[in-house]
Amino acid sequence: MSEKSDAVTLLDAVLMHVPFDGWSEAALRAACDDTGIPMEAARQHFPRGAVDMAFAYHKRGDAVMVAALRERDLSALRFRDRIALAVRLRLEAADRELVRRGMTLFTLPQHAADGSRALWETAGLIWDTLGDTSRDVNWYTKRATLAAVYSSTVLYWLGDESVGYEATWAFLDRRIDDVMKIEDVKGRVRGTRLWDALMAGPPGKMLDMIRAPGTPRPGYPGSWDRS
Repeated sequence: MSEKSDAVTLLDAVLMHVPFDGWSEAALRAACDDTGIPMEAARQHFPRGAVDMAFAYHKRGDAVMVAALRERDLSALRFRDRIALAVRLRLEAADRELVRRGMTLFTLPQHAADGSRALWETAGLIWDTLGDTSRDVNWYTKRATLAAVYSSTVLYWLGDESVGYEATWAFLDRRIDDVMKIEDVKGRVRGTRLWDALMAGPPGKMLDMIRAPGTPRPGYPGSWDRS
């Protein structure tokens, strides 16, 4: 059995036990018993046990969302509707009980950073898949804003008992509308004398230095100015 298929097989098997045992050592051991994969081999795939399994499940859901988005014709949708669709597809790719158990795990202090990383990566994948090209401070603000929208929607979804989760989709639309109102205000402020004065001073220069990860900085070591 290949290394890759071992990891997939273990994750498939552990999902059957998480609703009862949570993302835990017990669930991993049960998966090993079900598949015949030795615990020593399982440790190679999930060295930190529960948190690595939960993170692998989260990344699987991200991949399903990205594939579903790429299969859709989004040309007729407003951008805010593309964002809403992406969040909806992400939630539809998940199992509520598995997510609930995962949130219990990621709220533990020792795993909070992993939970934040999972949330940030989901927001980043949505923006990247939808074609975001920003490389300045907007790269960060877009992902932070979407992460807030996504996390609040997940919390609402976990307690939603409406048919087809219609209440969740309505909640999601309201959150995105709130964000769009903020963007409208920001758009009106840009270009005003106050904004121009602010951006010409130290705050503007500081913001201008912020770049997305991996973006070359002209004049800095390791960068190349074509001119």
